[in-house]
Amino acid sequence: MRFFQLALFCLCAYIQYKLWFGHHGLQDYRRITETVNTHQQMNAELLKRNKLLKADIEDLKLGLEGVEERARHELGMIKPNETFIRVLPKKHYE
Repeated sequence: MRFFQLALFCLCAYIQYKLWFGHHGLQDYRRITETVNTHQQMNAELLKRNKLLKADIEDLKLGLEGVEERARHELGMIKPNETFIRVLPKKHYE
């Protein structure tokens, strides 16, 4: 009877070890869950960026207003006989 109890205890200890530390155990589960969450966040950010890029493409396809706006804001271009005035925000000094 003593041998049977010892064998059951060893079997239980082995199963617990495999559950906590073994291959496909709880540590692997936690690591994979964190990786999946990280990838889902990255995918959400990339989807937002893709939507913005698609909107820019549609604006550029529709007409010259999008091209003109982009040239003004990104390249600082102005039309002939047009005056460009740049207003800078106040710097707060303490």
